[in-house]
Formats: sequence, structure tokens, C-alpha cells
Amino acid sequence: MRVLMLSWEYPPRIVGGISRVVHGLAQKIASEGNEVHVITCWEMGTKELEKDKNVYVHRLHSYDVVANNFVDWVLQLNYVIIEYGVKLINETGRFDIIHAHDWIVAFAARALKYSFTIPMVATIHATEHGRNCGIHNETQSYISNVEWWLAYESWKLIVNSAYMRNEVKHVFNVPDDKIYIIPNGVDLDKFKGYERDIEYRRRFAADNEKIVFFVGRLVNEKGVHVLIDAIPKTLHYYNDAKFVIAGKGPELEHLKAMAYHKGIAHKVYFTGYLCEDELKKLYKCADVAVFPSLYEPFGIVALEGMVANVPVVVSEAGGLAEIVEHGVDGMKSYTGNPNSLADSILEILHNPDKAEKMKKRAFEKVNTIYNWDIIAKQTLNVYSDVIRDARRINWKLPSIKEELDKL
Repeated sequence: MRVLMLSWEYPPRIVGGISRVVHGLAQKIASEGNEVHVITCWEMGTKELEKDKNVYVHRLHSYDVVANNFVDWVLQLNYVIIEYGVKLINETGRFDIIHAHDWIVAFAARALKYSFTIPMVATIHATEHGRNCGIHNETQSYISNVEWWLAYESWKLIVNSAYMRNEVKHVFNVPDDKIYIIPNGVDLDKFKGYERDIEYRRRFAADNEKIVFFVGRLVNEKGVHVLIDAIPKTLHYYNDAKFVIAGKGPELEHLKAMAYHKGIAHKVYFTGYLCEDELKKLYKCADVAVFPSLYEPFGIVALEGMVANVPVVVSEAGGLAEIVEHGVDGMKSYTGNPNSLADSILEILHNPDKAEKMKKRAFEKVNTIYNWDIIAKQTLNVYSDVIRDARRINWKLPSIKEELDKL
């Protein structure tokens, strides 16, 4: 099977969770003997065309025209993908299926679908409606409309959780039988070769301090401000703790100011952006991993915490609530509630034996449910169903010549 994936991010370009999903899925599908091509954005220091293990990666430069805004930039990216995709298909042959990842590549996916009569599926990783708790301005309305349009144009839709299935179904009025739930996965060998490094750990905390760790974009929807609000109570009952917050984003200065005004700045360490190697080291140094999102369609970071053998605390937001069973393989807190979040963190800090049992169960769960072998097979089944349906109904568009001959 020849598979064409379109995504605006692919490692080393990592903006959110899409990059890791596309990489893990593409690599596993390709390892099963399929020919997989990923068309994505160029990133500084990368090759424009390379074979990343089993996957052909095409990284494209946008036009040398400065876009007025992000939406204009997205349109330029789609034009570039269309130009390149047409050339790629003409020179190497037709693909069996197109897999579009989120609204940012919707225009290119549809154009290639109709130009070459290739069935298309799409993964909706998140929605503009969900990210913003509704639609509040023209830009958000535009993005939401493109998301609806991508859902409409796709033969089938893939979402990563039951929460996202309900959101897509109700926000875009998509019928049940069009939506497949396939969870995201995690590289089970991600932390292979990484152990707890005491000297590295001392960069962030004293030996007597437990590290409570967060990693993610510093934006409102990730709920880092809820974690800051939970710190005073946590320190009141467990003073030997240090809160390490890794990531960058528009909320950074606001979060620093929050910590300062609460008198806890000396207990909070903002690392800024960390490369993948440092991030892995820090995971292995952490005693608790906390993900207090207000909106989270899935939550790959929670899986990474589980694989790193760190007890996790998550909010009940979206897909996170489906990953963790409270008190069994992690702890859950009420979304947006710092008091509840502090209680869950303290439960782990005060009960090391319970934390060890939760870590073990979490690692077993990731290996049996969230591994790429299972996820790739589920995705390939969707591809096969779509391709079979397209052939069964002899799906094709009338040629322009045929239409002209009728005139």
C-alpha cells in the first residue's frame, strides 16, 4: 500500500502532539512493508528530502513572501504542498490513500484527492471550538469552518479518544459510522538507555527535594496556572518539593509573576525549551509528572510519563481521563481545581509504596494498549476499508473532457 501523509509538523519540528503521532504511526506502518511518504514543513537544519528509517520525508519551504498572519501562512503552505504533491504523484505514481492530519493541511489534501481520485481520511487531533471553549471571533470561526469542511471531505475520520468522538460528532454534526477511535501511541523504547542522573538532577532540585514535573506548551489550555495555584497547599503539607516546569509559550512571564506574588518563586524552576535529550533526562529525575490541562483531546505526555516510570497526575479533562484510572495507575484531579490537584500530588508524595504500584500498572497499560503495533494495525484496517469501499462503488470524478464533450 502506498500512503501519503500530510502534516505541518514532523520531527525535529515539534509544535504539539501531532509531530510524535505522525512519526510513530508513519514509521510503524512503513515497517509493515507499506510505502509511506510524509509531506511536511521544512525545519532549520533538516534535509529537504530524506529517508527517515522506512519513511520518505519531504520537507517543503514556504514561499518567499511574508504572510500577514498565521491563516495566510497556512494557505501558502497548502499551495506549496499541492505543487509538490502533484509533481510527486506524476513522477512516482498514484497513492492508495491520503491521510491528512488536522485542518492546517485540509486544502492540499482535498486538492490532491480530487486531482488524482485518491480516497482521503483525516485525523482530527483537536478542534478550535474545544481549544477556546467555543468560537469567539472571526479567525476562530474560519478555522472551525475549515475543520468542518475537512471532516466533510474525508471518507472516514480518526479521533484519538471517546471524548474527541463526541466533540467532533456534535460540533461538526458528523455521523457515528464515519468516526473511528484510535488512540495515540508512545515509543516504548523512548527512555531506553536513560537512567536517573543525580548530577543532572541537582541542576533543578536539592537531593532532599522531590521533583514535581510538568512539560508542555505554556498556554492557558494546559492548565499550568492551576498547578501554580496548587503549589502553596502542596508545600504546606510537603515542603521538600520542587516544581520544575519545562516548555515555552505566551504564558511564561505571567506564570513567573504568579509564582513570585505567591511567594513560591524559589520553589518553581522554569527551564524554558529543552531538547529531546534533556527532556528524557528530566523525566527520569522526576518523582511526579503533572498534567493539569483544561482541554486535552488525548494527552501523549501522560503516556510518556508512564513509559518513563514516573507516577502521573492528570486532570479529568478530555482524553486524559480515559488514560488514567484514578488510584490504580495514576491520580486524577478535578479540572481547573488547584485544591484537588494538590491532593493528588500529595497522595503520591506521602505514599511511595502506592506510587510504585501505580507506576508498574501504568507501564503495563501502555505496553498493552498504547503501543504502535496495535495502533498501526487499527489504522491500516481503516485504510483498507476505505480503499475497498472506493473500489466497490467505482469512485471517480467525471473528466473535464467528458463534460466539455456534452456541451
